[in-house]
Amino acid sequence: MCGIVAAVAEREVAPILLEGLRRLEYRGYDSAGIALLHEGVLSIRRAEGKLRNLEAAFHREPMPGSLGIGHTRWATHGRPVERNAHPHRADHAVVVHNGIIENHLALRDELQARGRVFSSETDTEIIAHLIVEALEALDPAAYADPLHTAVQRALEKLHGAYAICVMSERYPDQIVVARHASPLVLGLGEGAQYVASDIPALLARDFVFLEDGDTAILRREAMEIYDGDGARVERVARRINWDPVSAEKQGYKHFMLKEIHEQPTRIIDTMRGRLVPEDSDVLLDGLKLSDDFAKNINHIQIVACGTSYHAGWVGRYLLEELARVH
Repeated sequence: MCGIVAAVAEREVAPILLEGLRRLEYRGYDSAGIALLHEGVLSIRRAEGKLRNLEAAFHREPMPGSLGIGHTRWATHGRPVERNAHPHRADHAVVVHNGIIENHLALRDELQARGRVFSSETDTEIIAHLIVEALEALDPAAYADPLHTAVQRALEKLHGAYAICVMSERYPDQIVVARHASPLVLGLGEGAQYVASDIPALLARDFVFLEDGDTAILRREAMEIYDGDGARVERVARRINWDPVSAEKQGYKHFMLKEIHEQPTRIIDTMRGRLVPEDSDVLLDGLKLSDDFAKNINHIQIVACGTSYHAGWVGRYLLEELARVH
């Protein structure tokens, strides 16, 4: 499960981002990256594997910036390699994203037909291109916050789940965020605003929990939140006094209880973007099995332990009963 952390502050935010990503390591990941905005210029560092690889790359070539976004990726669309790691950039805009965009293939085809060039295999890069296109279609003088408007227009084209953070070299004083069916929490600080996919990532006490369809503009001095209809709204801040371990449990007595209550969401997350009911099809991106190869499989071995062992027994039943494969 991917992790997001972002910050707008009066000081260098790279240490905040790296520490926040470290606090999200429990989610699992295969790559990580950060983007920083300094004096109107974006810089990006990404690395495969452990977070220490990203930290080493950053320390070899530090980047300044008081606005930044970071991400730990668990591969869905695209192999776990550096070019598929977040953040993803299109022209002057950069994006990190949790979730799955279900119509990403159709959107990619449309964007490529209009001359947009992609550097990754991910669904996330599509969002960056859509935002850039939306900005190009706007008259900036006609809108109070053009980047926010462009993000809203890009989101109208997406089907699926997302929690995103967006920065642009053209708007160096803000980060725009949005969520639908993927968690995103805002942390309040003095002269600083923070964003994360989970509470443990942030060294803050007061939090605002975005609702589905919400978007927000974060600046050092304040944040503005809008609902799915584009109306300005107030979301009540909650003070959280959990220690880091309790924060990871999100108020549940223990991790097992938390995971039990997460099961409905995790089942949806697992199937989202992979089951296509209208086509009676299943998409397993990256597996690259031809139809002929799949048809010739006559035995499947499931290896697991613990809870996964029981899930394996369910998988065995489904494979034998539905696919008629031992």
